[in-house]
Amino acid sequence: MVRTQLSGRFAALRAGRRWWPAEIALRGLGLSLLAACWRLALAAHRMATTPAPHSASIAELAVCTGVVFLLCGGLALAFVGPGLFLDIPLPPHFTRPTDFKP
Repeated sequence: MVRTQLSGRFAALRAGRRWWPAEIALRGLGLSLLAACWRLALAAHRMATTPAPHSASIAELAVCTGVVFLLCGGLALAFVGPGLFLDIPLPPHFTRPTDFKP
C-alpha cells in the first residue's frame, strides 16, 4: 500500500506535477546543505590561514572538495527542488539504435 503511494508520488514528480511536501523537503534540504557548506568553508579558511604559508595537505584538499560538493548539491536542490526529477524527452538522434561496425 505504502509502496504504491510512493511510486505514484514519484511518477507525479517525474511528470512535473507539484507536490508541496516534496517542495518543502527538497528545498529545505538544499538550504541545510548550503548552511553546511558555509560552515565547512569557514573551517577550510581557518585551516588555510592559521599556520604559516604552506603547501595544501590532503585534509585541506578534502575539506575544499566537500565545500564544492555541498555547494553544488545545495544550489541545485534550493533553486530547482523537485524539478530535478522531471523526465526530459531526448531527441531521436540520441535514442535510436546505431550500428557499431568495426
